Amino acid sequence: MSTIETNALYDRDPLEHMALFEGVRTKRIFAFMIDVIAIAILTFMAGIAVFFLGIFTLGLGWLAYAFLWQGVAILYSAFTLGGPFSATPGMRAFGIELRLVDGRRPTPLLAIAHVVLFWVSFTMITPLVLLVSLFSNKKRLLHDIIVDGVVVNSSALARTF
Repeated sequence: MSTIETNALYDRDPLEHMALFEGVRTKRIFAFMIDVIAIAILTFMAGIAVFFLGIFTLGLGWLAYAFLWQGVAILYSAFTLGGPFSATPGMRAFGIELRLVDGRRPTPLLAIAHVVLFWVSFTMITPLVLLVSLFSNKKRLLHDIIVDGVVVNSSALARTF
């Protein structure tokens, strides 16, 4: 897909391509639930490794518990959202992916920024941050707007080109 084609897609009125954004808000919520469960399982497994690391380091390794879930969540997002599919496993299960407004896939660093901005906005504004999508023409959330991203239906994106 060339840059000219993708720019033409995202620069147009989103109402011309409603299939890209149909049900995205609901799919994102359910995808988030799957990802939280996956991160919890990975954090539990990493916690076991940190436990043994703490034994071998005479307790020093146990300091990693303070930032364990944050580290797991950041790595999870960097490798999945910033990976070749531009989607976390939860997003892939519901057929959505993150793209930049110009059509490119996010880099791992941008995926980290995306997840950190999500947690900061979610923590500070509570779930009310989801209300931003009600007023956005492409159903974008606050952290999507900041990183210049848009979540679209993968199948509709493939059919568009």
